[in-house]
Amino acid sequence: MFEGSFVAIVTPFKNGKVDEKALRGLVDFQIANGTQGIVPCGTTGESATLTHAEHDEVIRIVVDACKGKIPVLAGTGSNSTDEAITLTQHAQSAGADGALLITPYYNKPSQNGLCRHFETVAGETDLPVVLYNVPGRTSVNMLPSTVQRLSKIKNIVGVKEASGSLSQITEIIALCGKEFTVLSGDDVLLWPILGIGGKGVISVTANILPARVAELCKAAASGQIEKAREIHHELYKINEIMFVETNPVPVKVALHAMGKIEDEVRSPLAPLTSESLEKLKSVLREYSLQS
Repeated sequence: MFEGSFVAIVTPFKNGKVDEKALRGLVDFQIANGTQGIVPCGTTGESATLTHAEHDEVIRIVVDACKGKIPVLAGTGSNSTDEAITLTQHAQSAGADGALLITPYYNKPSQNGLCRHFETVAGETDLPVVLYNVPGRTSVNMLPSTVQRLSKIKNIVGVKEASGSLSQITEIIALCGKEFTVLSGDDVLLWPILGIGGKGVISVTANILPARVAELCKAAASGQIEKAREIHHELYKINEIMFVETNPVPVKVALHAMGKIEDEVRSPLAPLTSESLEKLKSVLREYSLQS
């Protein structure tokens, strides 16, 4: 179910509130351009600054906008196990198809603590669960042996890997087998991860170039190696510039330039510096992404 190109969709704001009209428009844009799944309320969706009510609202809107056409993998993680259970159960009630659970941030749990956390949350939902490992955001790296242990739980079906280590990802694939889904959490490493056995991506770049990211995934899945490599190199500059400053600030500026959302992020995120903005605008022009 969770294979191919999934977009880590932004949460558009207008005057400080969730912009439902813009969010529905983004989902329609993704579906029309071949994206295979939507991930609301992830890091790119600024989940850390959404209230619980807003979190539930965003997932409800996305589920309704998708209308069963493509799956919704809802971000429901937290650094509190009880809070993660609550968010996951709300996503299940809203009709999400799965839950994406980030490793608890700030707490820095041990590997045993990570296992206990994910086992507990998975046991309180019927949804398929995808783990999310992003040490650069959480200060804890979930080791391959931990992923292997968790993969034995029936409804833990995959992992979004953003450690940046192809060696680690290779080990996860070797330990967990073909039935366990490994998704890239780094756009710039998508093609290499697909090459070693990954099954897709949860992408930032797909917010603005959904068709090309989806095409890369499809090419790799069908064995069109040269085509996949070509798209990988084509997307290199845009993948890099999306992280010129903290995600999702650059991608929201890009979507605003495309006329799709207001240019709003929530504090403590801040607007791009003038230097970063000029770099981003230059790359957007190269990709014909200015409205």
